[in-house]
Amino acid sequence: MFSNVGISRMIILGFMVLVGFALAKSIQSGSSLGFCLCIISLGAAIYFLYLLVKMDQEMEAEENR
Repeated sequence: MFSNVGISRMIILGFMVLVGFALAKSIQSGSSLGFCLCIISLGAAIYFLYLLVKMDQEMEAEENR
């Protein structure tokens, strides 16, 4: 059975692969709007991961008090 962390990592990896594929297709077709949307989506995903790590650190600090 998959653990909760394993499923989360697979979802994040799948999303990053899809964003990379969309980025490559937008570059191939020369679509500037598609390129901008892919960069925004990639930035949002990275910010989400940053917030997720920050939340885990804060929860761990709460437990140690």
